[in-house]
Amino acid sequence: MNDFNLIISTSRFREEDACDEALDLLDMFGDPDAEVEITNVRGIITGRTGLDPIAVMEKLKELVATEPWEIRYILRVLPIETIVPAELEDIQGAAGSLAARIPADASFRIMVEKRHCDLHSREIIDYVAQQVQRKVDLENPDWLVLVEIIGKHAGVSVITPDRIFSSVVEKREAGA
Repeated sequence: MNDFNLIISTSRFREEDACDEALDLLDMFGDPDAEVEITNVRGIITGRTGLDPIAVMEKLKELVATEPWEIRYILRVLPIETIVPAELEDIQGAAGSLAARIPADASFRIMVEKRHCDLHSREIIDYVAQQVQRKVDLENPDWLVLVEIIGKHAGVSVITPDRIFSSVVEKREAGA
């Protein structure tokens, strides 16, 4: 799937269970036509929903707070705002245009996760940082510039740190 707006991680060999769970949850949230696909990277699934992917993070967090047992196989979900070829110039351009919405007084951190890709993380970070003229804070940033590479495709998002869904973190915080 080259046109995804969610990256879902699960335990190895639980990809099919996580796909079923993701489709059920997205249907429950109002998207019966969502699609998911197991990638060639163990434990990684891509998804396409007609819903706002950031709103999906909120719905997942709400669900964990009220019914934590509903999420058994999904470990983490990342919202993806745009997909570009996994080339430095394309990633830099996408990150630069999305990062324009980071307030001038806010801090940021670039997070790179790459799978089946020859680019080096440091190189990606250096390229993207040229487009984000804000204060860097590696410990407690106000914003995250996410660069998620799977093979030839790079998903890029500029979000606040609370827009990542981690079932482990959410269940711990909910006391589940």
